[in-house]
Amino acid sequence: MQLYLGMVLVSFAVTMALLVPFIGWLYRKRFVRQTETAQILPGDTLEYKKFAAKHSQKAGTPTGAGVLLVVVTMVLFALTSLGLKDVRYGGYSYWWEVGVLFFTFGAFGLLGLYDDVIKIFGYERTGFFGMRMRQKFIIQWMLGLVSAAVLYFGLGIDFINIPFLGVIRLGWMYFPVAGFLVVWFANAFDITSGLDGLGEGLLLICLLAFWGIAAADLDKVLQLFLAIWIGATAAGIYFTINPARTFLGNSSGMAFGATLAIVGLLSGKILALLIIGGVIVADGASSLIQILSRRIFKRRVFPIAPVHHWLEVIGWEEPKIVARAWLGGIVMAIFGVWLASL
Repeated sequence: MQLYLGMVLVSFAVTMALLVPFIGWLYRKRFVRQTETAQILPGDTLEYKKFAAKHSQKAGTPTGAGVLLVVVTMVLFALTSLGLKDVRYGGYSYWWEVGVLFFTFGAFGLLGLYDDVIKIFGYERTGFFGMRMRQKFIIQWMLGLVSAAVLYFGLGIDFINIPFLGVIRLGWMYFPVAGFLVVWFANAFDITSGLDGLGEGLLLICLLAFWGIAAADLDKVLQLFLAIWIGATAAGIYFTINPARTFLGNSSGMAFGATLAIVGLLSGKILALLIIGGVIVADGASSLIQILSRRIFKRRVFPIAPVHHWLEVIGWEEPKIVARAWLGGIVMAIFGVWLASL
């Protein structure tokens, strides 16, 4: 336990020390949030107009700081995890477990970074090709299925643990289920990160919950990875709480969400994953429902999605939404850990 607690502090200190100059570098390179233009219609409420005006004021804030969190976590994990390769634990192959964590974290991080670069600079300036939502979704599925393949074929995981029912083996069906969860959480977390500190705080709560589950399962590799990730995330929260000094961007949004799903899948407790990450799941679901409703029924379910923006429109202050979401996340995490212990 001393090693893991120490790595939380080391990761926090390293990330804090590097973030200040990194944010300055992002600003100098004009890697900043672009102006958001929300359409104001004659019938729109005063609250909606205030919401649109407030978010337009966030333009010019440096974004992409999540790249540093991803890099610090991966580098520290690479430097320290080799000491565990001969340690007996949990039953998983060391190299396959380290591999699936590295691949998911890095691959989704690169995809998110590419998305950030295109959004900020445009494909005309960068010379890169742009990605439509459908193309990005296909790439996410490809990456998610690779991660699922490592879990299924490399680590031999084909089961889920349902409280009161026990272990249920899914066989080959585990493969698409795992891929779906990775893609779902990648997008859901990216969506949830729409308010200052909202996604990062909820993520920290989820990581602490799974840190306890990994300790109970004696999964030393996962414990170490989570400890480093917790430290980096805590440092990131310092700079993203309202008013945010920086935004983490899609690079960490996709990487963090997808890897959170991998953490839950490695524990074998999918129900606990859905409950511990319940606020993230619900926020992402609200956007999905809105998209499907507009495309199929040509109407909106919510005045605006995701839910956290709708709460702003009806008059909730941003810090209040974030604080209450964190509180809900804590309650859900406690409930999820309790279920995982059954």
